[in-house]
Amino acid sequence: MERPEFSEIKDYDEFCKYYWYREELTKICKELGLKANGSKIELNNVIKAYFFGDMILPEKRKGNRSKTTIKELTLSTGLIECGFTFGNRFREFFAEQTGVRPFKFNVDMVASAKAVKENGDESFTLGDLLDIYYGKRTYVKYDKSALQWNKFVKDFCADDATKIFDERLKAAAALWRIVRDSDMKKEYSRNLFEKYKDSITI
Repeated sequence: MERPEFSEIKDYDEFCKYYWYREELTKICKELGLKANGSKIELNNVIKAYFFGDMILPEKRKGNRSKTTIKELTLSTGLIECGFTFGNRFREFFAEQTGVRPFKFNVDMVASAKAVKENGDESFTLGDLLDIYYGKRTYVKYDKSALQWNKFVKDFCADDATKIFDERLKAAAALWRIVRDSDMKKEYSRNLFEKYKDSITI
């Protein structure tokens, strides 16, 4: 089944059956007058809210307000209050808390920090973010669907049957287009390859 136009899609469940590029999501949001910047996951959440009757509108530009810099970071320091970023200052803070060097923010920490800023949640602290690192709490989970294409290509290239193509990346992309524009699962399998290998044109 070919992917319909966005205007023809009736609900969020139907929308989720198809693969959308970030640029397509941005265009859809702009056309609907919704917030149209952010990551693919954030744009997807804007469209999800739209289907459930909630309009997330573009943020108005704030004037240049002078920021006060928090000199000392503690576990009770608010994420928004201290102007949290994924830079060295905060990496060093978490390295001291965990004893892990070099410290790397995991995907759930990244997704949560972005959501906290987007929601304007001033109650969320650096300690809460540390709890997410240790898996003690959840704020938002990283949407792994953003990695579908990467996994598809990896699995395609790992299958010896696909060696019949000299340009395997192009072949993977051709098969991905068939899957992307359908309501099939966005996963590679040998059965999928056998079914569509004669349709792959590169």
